[in-house]
Amino acid sequence: LAGSCTMSTAEDAEWLLWVTKQFGSIAGEDKEIDLEEFKTALQVKESFFAERFFALFDSDGSGTISLEELLKALTLLVHGSETDKLRFLFQVYDVDGKMRKNRLIWGSVGAFLEGSWCWQGSTGSGSIDPDELRVVLGWCLRESAIALPEERLEDLTLALFEAADKDHSGSITFEELREELEAFPEVMENLTISAASWLKPPVPTERTCRPRYLTRAYWHNHRSKLAFLGGYAALNLLLFTLAALQHAGLSGWLAVARGCGQCLNFNCSFLAALMLRRCLSWLRATPIAKVLPLDQHVVFHQLVGYVVLALAAVHTGAHVANFSRLARQDGHHALAEYLLSAQPGVGGLGGTASQTGLALQGLLVAMLAFSSPCVRRSGHFEVFYWTHLSYISVWTLLILHGPHFWKWFVVPGCLFVLEKVVGLAWRRAGGLRIVEVNLLPSKVTHLVIERPQFFHYKPGDYVYLNIPAIATYEWHPFTISSAPEQQETLWLHIRSLGQWTNKLYEYFQQPEWPHLEPKPLSRSLREKRRRCWVQCYMDGPYGTPTRRIFTSEHAVLIGAGIGITPFASILQSIMYRYRRRRQSCPNCHYSWSNDLRDEEMTLRKVDFIWINRDQKHFEWFVSLLTKLEMEQAEQEPGGQFLEMHMYMTSALSKNDMKAIGLQMALDLLAAKEQRDSITGLRTRTQPGRPNWSKVFGKVAEEKKGKVQVFFCGSPALAKVIRGHCEHFGFRFFKEHF
Repeated sequence: LAGSCTMSTAEDAEWLLWVTKQFGSIAGEDKEIDLEEFKTALQVKESFFAERFFALFDSDGSGTISLEELLKALTLLVHGSETDKLRFLFQVYDVDGKMRKNRLIWGSVGAFLEGSWCWQGSTGSGSIDPDELRVVLGWCLRESAIALPEERLEDLTLALFEAADKDHSGSITFEELREELEAFPEVMENLTISAASWLKPPVPTERTCRPRYLTRAYWHNHRSKLAFLGGYAALNLLLFTLAALQHAGLSGWLAVARGCGQCLNFNCSFLAALMLRRCLSWLRATPIAKVLPLDQHVVFHQLVGYVVLALAAVHTGAHVANFSRLARQDGHHALAEYLLSAQPGVGGLGGTASQTGLALQGLLVAMLAFSSPCVRRSGHFEVFYWTHLSYISVWTLLILHGPHFWKWFVVPGCLFVLEKVVGLAWRRAGGLRIVEVNLLPSKVTHLVIERPQFFHYKPGDYVYLNIPAIATYEWHPFTISSAPEQQETLWLHIRSLGQWTNKLYEYFQQPEWPHLEPKPLSRSLREKRRRCWVQCYMDGPYGTPTRRIFTSEHAVLIGAGIGITPFASILQSIMYRYRRRRQSCPNCHYSWSNDLRDEEMTLRKVDFIWINRDQKHFEWFVSLLTKLEMEQAEQEPGGQFLEMHMYMTSALSKNDMKAIGLQMALDLLAAKEQRDSITGLRTRTQPGRPNWSKVFGKVAEEKKGKVQVFFCGSPALAKVIRGHCEHFGFRFFKEHF
């Protein structure tokens, strides 16, 4: 419920109708809402604020809220003045006294003239003492899912109380609270109570505009992908047309079958080309990467797979229809004979085109069915793995089935075999050891693996990992989280999301593995470190879109949750390169940086944005980020070459009435101690989700050069960020495996 939103008369009427309708669905037969119904509808995590709001909404002290009382209270919070809303906030924090004294009345005279609201019948003493403030801040922490030691709660209480108690009287009055809030203008811009949808005004209907896919920004940001798809579709259409015309005089069904067959020759070979990971990684370092959408090769592989299945179905259906026509014409052969027995002149090796075709159709259906996300991500990866290995049978049958397939397949097929041989040789010769394991909270496994002597990779690259002790035949892709400049070992951070990753975490939880002492990440964050000597194999490295970061001028790195992994490697590498360019005077020890724009790194500015659901997820890389902050502070005092932005989505935002005091206290304490209470970083953790319009607007205003945005996280968030990038004209790249 937005406190500062302004609505027209029509919008106001629509909102009142909406609230009335929602109230009717929640209230009982008595047309009143009691406290329990109010708690359920408000959907707050803790009951403290529900009880406080209920008491203030219940203007007649009856113990229930009528529709009239609700509408009066909500109208105040939507249309009321800043003072009205602040007085309501003050009442929430003034928790002593009896709840039954709450009153909300319409003021016609006195301080609130011109039909404004005022809150009377205070629930408390009219001032807030330290004990009251501590109680409210404690509930604020619970509501925001923030766990802090008791002494930190005391520190927060003291910081806010000292700042607000202007006259040092030992209590905070309403006027003192208002004066302190004026120092936080962003809070008063949009004072709200976050609640269930029944309290929120409906989103105003916007005017119809052009679909996003028809905008110039969309075509500019997707030009390589759209050009590729256009060329792909045109090539298929050309191949179909040429083959169909060659057989048009024989039969319409045969023309369709031959056209689809020629397209299948191309697409089945193209499937192999799209999975040449080593070749694609090499191409990323060439000018071709600017023309072809190499970063989306997995997406295109999936698309071509669906095209192959569709073409195969039409191809098979057309041949069945043609065989049915032939069976009716000659009267000597039934349709089953054409389909199930070898027939001279039908095609294929020894006239077995029908049999090999049916076998191919069955294999393709099985491969596609078991490649679906619901199979791969539901703990049945081995089903996907083994059925996908039938590509060997598919290509063998295609060579037997189609007389011209080998001409299309010879080049990508040879490259595919060569890559597999190289990978197999590397795996057999490159048996490695996991030398250390750190079990982080949120079920993240940090593997430290000995680095092979000739293993060269770029920041953000990924490898396929096999650990025979977990699963003999399973290979899974993981991003390397250490920098290439780290010579002796490399790191992988693996979150437990599926069957294999959960088995990995549980395997290293076994008591027979020796412990070291817990290594502190911050005052409240811990990890368990274990020495080990477990064999593993790696296949890679393979390139990703993040290789482009070092050729950007202003890079914005956005990681959601474990999506920080590729950026961990990149941030470390950036600081390694930045350190190499630092120079200092031997006399006064003043240091400065040469121009960073060279053939290795053209970066002028890096903005790193990390979004996490809750506090514990920051434990993954907080020690690394702390080190990066310290390095930049030492090498570039006051500089902002690398700027970090942390967001915690479970925490209530600064303009939410349930969290204003907490967020003010966190700001005050962070300014005093020069570190954030949640992560221990110098960078203040922001509550809620980023306002992308403001974030990208600030980036655009800095004018540090061409902006490129790199994202690793959920597809839903990627879609949102991509839309904002198109609006601001930024290039957008998403991590794809």
